[in-house]
Amino acid sequence: MPAAAMLAALPGSLGQAQDTPKPFGAGTVRELAEALSRRPFAKPAIALPPAFAKLTYDQHRDIRFRADQSIWRGAGLEFELQLLPMGWLFDVPVEINLVEGGAVRQLKADASFFTFGPLVGKPPAEAEIGFAGFRIHGPINRPDYYDEIAVFQGASYFRAVGKGHIYGISARGLAVNTARPGGEEFPIFRSFWVERPAPGSAEIVVHALLDSVSLTGAYRFVFKAGRPTTTDVEAVLFPRKDIPFVGVAPLTSMFLFGASSRRATNDFRPAVHDSEGLSIINGSGERIWRPLTNPKRLQVSAFLDRDPKGFGLIQRDRRFLAYEDLEAHYERRPSLWVEPVGPWGHGTVELIEIPTDEEIHDNIAAFWRPAEPW
Repeated sequence: MPAAAMLAALPGSLGQAQDTPKPFGAGTVRELAEALSRRPFAKPAIALPPAFAKLTYDQHRDIRFRADQSIWRGAGLEFELQLLPMGWLFDVPVEINLVEGGAVRQLKADASFFTFGPLVGKPPAEAEIGFAGFRIHGPINRPDYYDEIAVFQGASYFRAVGKGHIYGISARGLAVNTARPGGEEFPIFRSFWVERPAPGSAEIVVHALLDSVSLTGAYRFVFKAGRPTTTDVEAVLFPRKDIPFVGVAPLTSMFLFGASSRRATNDFRPAVHDSEGLSIINGSGERIWRPLTNPKRLQVSAFLDRDPKGFGLIQRDRRFLAYEDLEAHYERRPSLWVEPVGPWGHGTVELIEIPTDEEIHDNIAAFWRPAEPW
């Protein structure tokens, strides 16, 4: 199918979800991204019902996916999908497609996927409640229950957990102009294609179309759940213009205070953070550890390197007594480690630390910045 024809079905266009399966191949998303890069960026949008356009956090949480509607439930597979509704901060609709046997079928936005609690009430019968993302579930902790393994929701954010973990640190598809004059640009994943895994397969493949003012991109993720959970990521990017500040493999986390960096506070907890330090193995094999801080003003640190072997934001202390939080359980937050496949050339591992007074704010970012502008 020509890329130009497939573009007509993207969110924000006049295309609608189709019942008839369309062909899908290894180059489909790349062709879409390349064709889309020749057009100006247009943010996807749909008209939510007025009562749903301004949901609070608690109201949005009161919309729950019906577990009995999980994609592939009862099919004997190692994975299921659950869909996430628009609302609250998530005002950009995403297109979600299922791929099976080389054919793709788009999921239609349908309120019957969800239950609506008393805080939010039922939407009008004709209302279109679009999708904001999806979760991947599987028997990661015990064979008789499908826990969350990974989630895509909001801009280009995605998160995953290993066995015994709960959500904490996030990753993003790409960072553009982070902590630079003019403000940050947030690319979005506007469309997804999820391949139906084979019976008994321990892997699930997700394709995604990235879009923003400056560029488009085709992404392929392969999730392998366990201890640890690994994600193989391939990306092909198509700039719309020159991009002087780009961050590859961006990580986003939170650090309020730690045992060695407490501010004056009446908080009883010894430490509050999703990650406690930046770890780097540089191109020479040297290991670098940089403890995180919650600075008084924006702080940017750069570690020059060539062909890094790996970097990540790490939660080292796994003792409950290090945090003493029965709700947040920071001792169960995952670390996230990036291992480049092949040489990345010259550049810097950049660490961004932003002042914050509350643990609800992600104030830490880390990524690889190539030496040459794109």
